[in-house]
Amino acid sequence: MTELAGLLLVRHGQSVGNVANDNARAAGAHRLELDHRDADTPLSESGVGQARAVGAWLGGLPEDARPTVWLTSPYRRAADTATAALEAAGGSASGGRAGGTRLLTDERLRERDLGILDGFTGRGIRQRYPEEAERRDRIGKFYYRPPGGESWTDVLLRVRYLLTDLRQQYAGERVCVFSHQAVIMCFRVALEQLAEEEVLRVDREDPLPNCSVTIYRQRQLAPRQHRPGRHESVGHHPGSAGLELHSYADTTAVERGHAPTTRESPSGNEEAAR
Repeated sequence: MTELAGLLLVRHGQSVGNVANDNARAAGAHRLELDHRDADTPLSESGVGQARAVGAWLGGLPEDARPTVWLTSPYRRAADTATAALEAAGGSASGGRAGGTRLLTDERLRERDLGILDGFTGRGIRQRYPEEAERRDRIGKFYYRPPGGESWTDVLLRVRYLLTDLRQQYAGERVCVFSHQAVIMCFRVALEQLAEEEVLRVDREDPLPNCSVTIYRQRQLAPRQHRPGRHESVGHHPGSAGLELHSYADTTAVERGHAPTTRESPSGNEEAAR
């Protein structure tokens, strides 16, 4: 099977939607105060700093570890993160030293569509759409699809198709993807064969910080008699080809750039996060 040499998944920098979500939850509000549609939500000032920090870190990687393909969600908060990062790494959106390639956009990397629940806090959903709140509790976060929106499994289908295309088009390349929390978690399901309970546990207990980096590297084939270690992650099969998780939600780049580390509260409500 053709395979990528490496895959880096970067969550977008803090957006004004993330800030509005925090403010709405703190105030017990039912809706976020935003004038933008989800696709047009820009970065906050802190988010711009995070994007530049992750770009400087990527540009400082050894040449044999630096991304050779840059790919982003079309949503503004992710695209602006990618553009700022690429420029900080020494390239530009139309081409440059950082991988020698322009920034590519793929709509399959867009944020999960929340349909009629977009912009509502958990409190607002329970007040305005109590039947949907009950249905989500009954079906579970992974399979629940809000009216007019997508479930996590819908996003997972997008990710599986994208991975197939990336492996065919960029075999042997190091691909850097700028996307969103639910999308990156779906990459983990697709690459590691995580079960519903495990991916939701990780998402609940260790939510992705803004501009954190999750890295996969091409698996090195091990001897046939290998016995799995007790600390190996689900989906680790040393005798098979593919990508294996190297690090998850790493904030080293943001910290080295002296930018703030931001994330949703583990008890936060996903329907309001942007």
